[in-house]
Amino acid sequence: MEMDKETEVWFAMRATYRRELEAMHLLEKANLGCFIPMQYKISIRRGRKVRALVPVIRNLVFVHARPSEVQRFKSQITYLQYITDTRSGQKIVIPDHDMQRFIAVAGTYNDHLLYFQPEELNLSKGTKVRITGGDFEGQEGVFLKVKGARDRRVVIAIQGIIAVAIATIHPDLIEVIK
Repeated sequence: MEMDKETEVWFAMRATYRRELEAMHLLEKANLGCFIPMQYKISIRRGRKVRALVPVIRNLVFVHARPSEVQRFKSQITYLQYITDTRSGQKIVIPDHDMQRFIAVAGTYNDHLLYFQPEELNLSKGTKVRITGGDFEGQEGVFLKVKGARDRRVVIAIQGIIAVAIATIHPDLIEVIK
């Protein structure tokens, strides 16, 4: 009865010792939603270049489920841990609209995306914008200069966890949000 009242939310979680892909497989098997930001990396194996899809940040897993389901799953899989806010000690729960926006961008596996830790960017210096055309049409973020890029980019952030900077977008495809 109590489970019916709970709504599904996004939890930021950590899978220790680089077991995030194993955790994702087990979560999917248990019919729980999950997302791991991934990107292609080129590495050399046995003298050959290999392009492989790897997690952007090791140990990071986003889980979409009811709190009781996550707690039950977590009791079976001991290496899966909640990420907590350092100030309040509360589990980090990400709003659905923020997570959907982040997945729409990070889920493309685009080679031109740049990922940042939250402390690497000062989002308050940027301008809030909406993309009006192209692959990322409809996405909202902050337009600012980021380290490692010549020009300004639109950044979509999950507060306190991760931020992704979209590839260079022509200024005609951006509108300022008041």
